Amino acid sequence: MEHAPAWLTNSLIYLGAAVLVVPLSRALGLGAIIGYLVAGIAIGPAGLGLVSSVEEVLHFAEFGVVLMLFLVGLELEPRRLWLLRRPIFGWGSAQVLGCAVVLFAVGCAAGAPWRVSLVAALGLALSSTAIALQVFGERKLLKTASGQAGFSILLFQDVAAIPILALLPVLASGPADAPLDATARALEAAKIIGVVGGIVLGGRLALRPILRWIARSNTPEIFTAASLLLVVAIAALMQFVGLSMALGAFLAGVLLAESEYRRELETDIEPFKGLLLGLFFIAVGMSIDFRVLLAQPLLMAALVVGFMALKFGVILGLARAMGLPARERPVFTLLLAQGGEFAFVVFQAAVGAQVLAPETSSLLIGAVALSMLLSPLLLVLFDRLIPDPQIRAQVEEISEPQEAQVLICGFGRYGQIVGRVLLSQGMPVTVLDHDPDTVQGLREFGFRVFYGDATRLDLLRIAGAGQARAIVVAVDEVATCLAIVDLVREHFPQAEIIARARNLGHYYQLRDRGITLAERELFESSLRSARSVLETLGWPAHEASEAAMQFRLRNMRIAEDSYPHYKDRKKLIAVAKEGRQQFEEQMAREREERRRARDSWGVRHEAQGGATQQAGSADRP
Repeated sequence: MEHAPAWLTNSLIYLGAAVLVVPLSRALGLGAIIGYLVAGIAIGPAGLGLVSSVEEVLHFAEFGVVLMLFLVGLELEPRRLWLLRRPIFGWGSAQVLGCAVVLFAVGCAAGAPWRVSLVAALGLALSSTAIALQVFGERKLLKTASGQAGFSILLFQDVAAIPILALLPVLASGPADAPLDATARALEAAKIIGVVGGIVLGGRLALRPILRWIARSNTPEIFTAASLLLVVAIAALMQFVGLSMALGAFLAGVLLAESEYRRELETDIEPFKGLLLGLFFIAVGMSIDFRVLLAQPLLMAALVVGFMALKFGVILGLARAMGLPARERPVFTLLLAQGGEFAFVVFQAAVGAQVLAPETSSLLIGAVALSMLLSPLLLVLFDRLIPDPQIRAQVEEISEPQEAQVLICGFGRYGQIVGRVLLSQGMPVTVLDHDPDTVQGLREFGFRVFYGDATRLDLLRIAGAGQARAIVVAVDEVATCLAIVDLVREHFPQAEIIARARNLGHYYQLRDRGITLAERELFESSLRSARSVLETLGWPAHEASEAAMQFRLRNMRIAEDSYPHYKDRKKLIAVAKEGRQQFEEQMAREREERRRARDSWGVRHEAQGGATQQAGSADRP
């Protein structure tokens, strides 16, 4: 390998270390992240010394975090992001400021200069976005209360890193220096506003037509290249104005969250994200300076345990104030109590600004890296020592190709009825459900159910969506249902979609996508309950059934009349009111007709009874 190019040698080292160590780590129940970190330690300067340019690798691998934030943004529509504005700036600022104040106070009490204490406190207050989001995703917690809260806080930290870096020159210069040039600051702010505004406007106006034009070329590798180019270009723009690359990628993802190419972008970028995130964790493992650790082991241990314990206390109190479920607090708190990758940037920049000495920076960077190694280990230890009865069962994803003509996505109370009807007729069915608990429980009852996220194109293909004649979308969440429908319509047009609609608004959104076989989940059962109420009140069974049927037909007609206007709230309300008024008038007329019919029947009955009585009297002698 003496004459081999560097990229070939390094690729062999990184991939070999990952392939050997990560599966072993997962087999031991430690998780993939610990495997990557251990692989980095093994090949880094502290181990076999196969790689020495740790900083270069770390900078390159940070692009994995950028790709991850882009994919997170694709899952978050602008409306949902707007709803999260208060948790982001409220709880996010509370976490950063709360942790920074406590750490600063302890640093000053320990005798460190106030500037050193302040920079150390601000850097250590940040958490690892890469590890936290990865663990939240692995544990299916991103859509839980703790997952949403953790994501909001991590997003605020990405924003907070910018003013922290801007503060470093001020701390270095001191108050006696000349005031900053106001014109230069104004130009810098204008440049930032211009770039962010350009990304927002470009995402709204230009990106979709460009992606549509590229997609028409029918060249998958070019679309993949365009996907990567999009993220790289936005990251470069944000880097140019001194903003977070990950924040820019996240913003671009949010702007494309409602795009018709959202799923294609996710499918193309996901493999690169996974590999680069693995490389990032390997680089973090390589960055642990064991010489500093061995030179001052007690100080390093006190620093790591001390700052994690202080952050743990602050974040645990914050979790209680936020009202997070008790069983979700430990994972939430441990993931945010560790240090973060932005701390590396802050401490290195502080050395350049002559706020921190190189030795102090190395000590702090080592403490952050060790905390990132300890955090997943502590989670594994917590799971084993304090098992939660509600922890979800570990179920393997679907891996064997299926060929059934019917695929059911979601096997809860709604999907089970559909599936059981089909199975009772001897029809083979493939079932996908994303909840491990549901899969495990149904398998115990003898159902053939596979674990898998039906919003993933690769899993749909394995489940046989390419050969299926009918795909039933019976998942609970509206956004997930619509995502699956979009994916099926784009990639599996041969399949008829039968969808579950949570409500009328969801039904309209399915209609927008051309789905005509959509059923509102509670509509028919509610009508049957209404019919039972009428019968309980003394109505004849046929009249109660007729009333319910008339209501059903009229309600469906009102829904169809309202559909063209459902995005115009005023028009929708007017059409609904008019339809309801006409329906009530019609029902009143029918009630009056039934009353008259009953009265007429009663008169005839009395007349017939009287005539019969008279005839009987005449026959008597």
